[in-house]
Amino acid sequence: MKVEGFELRRVAMPLVTPFRTSFGTQTARDILLVKAVTDAADGWGECVAGADPLYSPEYVDGAADVMRRFLIPALAGVGDADEVAGALHPFKGHRMAKAALEAALLDAELRGLARSLANELGSVADRVPCGVSVGIMDSIPQLLDAVGGYLDEGYVRIKLKIEPGWDVAPVRAVRERFGDVWLQVDANTAYTRDDAGHLAQLDEFDLLLIEQPLDEEDVLGHADLARVVKTPICLDESITSTETAVAAVRLGATRIINIKPGRVGGYLEARRMHDYCLGAGVPVWCGGMVESGIGRAANIALASLPGFTLPGDVSASGRFYEVDITPPFVMRDGHLDVPTGPGIGVEPIPEILDELTTSVEWIPLRSAR
Repeated sequence: MKVEGFELRRVAMPLVTPFRTSFGTQTARDILLVKAVTDAADGWGECVAGADPLYSPEYVDGAADVMRRFLIPALAGVGDADEVAGALHPFKGHRMAKAALEAALLDAELRGLARSLANELGSVADRVPCGVSVGIMDSIPQLLDAVGGYLDEGYVRIKLKIEPGWDVAPVRAVRERFGDVWLQVDANTAYTRDDAGHLAQLDEFDLLLIEQPLDEEDVLGHADLARVVKTPICLDESITSTETAVAAVRLGATRIINIKPGRVGGYLEARRMHDYCLGAGVPVWCGGMVESGIGRAANIALASLPGFTLPGDVSASGRFYEVDITPPFVMRDGHLDVPTGPGIGVEPIPEILDELTTSVEWIPLRSAR
């Protein structure tokens, strides 16, 4: 496969409702899409970096800059997606940017071969269960209304964002109102080691897991916390590669892992991490980053692998966007169908894509030679 170049396209996608976490509140997504143009086919990838470096050190302007100046030139001579990680290895970090480039080339390669991403990764299911992430609300009644609405839509698992001052009371209210629904919480690093006793109060609610309560670098703190709380600790921001996953598991810092392809550097590394966890008996689930249909399609494919035994954040398109840039993913009986077409199985709708586009930049690969 000969790669001609990459298109970097920014799209602005307003959210249906504001989404608040311990990092802040989002009302729209500034998304960087990558299109790989090759002699086999064109392929799409989505960079999940946010507008600001709050969830991770990466942010969308920085991702575009590092792709333009360093990563894309380094791909001169790369002929398939398996070679991307090696070609980009000299550049430290920037996993979300690397993941988007690899995804675009993987999509192009598989389209040219008429093979689906799901089958390429090792899918064992034709549909995946849907969980929904519920942001921090202004009041408990507002939260209960939101959760009730998502359960009425058919979501099989609820994840509540928490932070100090918004944790035990809202979790208790949801558990009392909705009974034995699958329920978990996500702190996005909002707590410290001193909060261990407070977090242990969540044990009474029979949660699936507490996700990333402490700072991403405090892996030992999570191991200590796991000896205080009975609820399983799940790591997210701390896990940036299969090697960090192995270390966290061996230290006892996590019993469950959230795999986000962008956070770990791509879908091929995500599969490698899945394979390790499957062999080690560590449950995994697919995290979401408020993706458009491009990233959502690829995440659904990943979530259909055998080790993904917990419902992930693979919500329907309408959870976040009134209008998606691809044909919308619609939930049926609490599940989404795994795309079966070539590559990620979906393509942008040209008129919608153009309407939401804020900038386009073409970078020919020959400029790197």
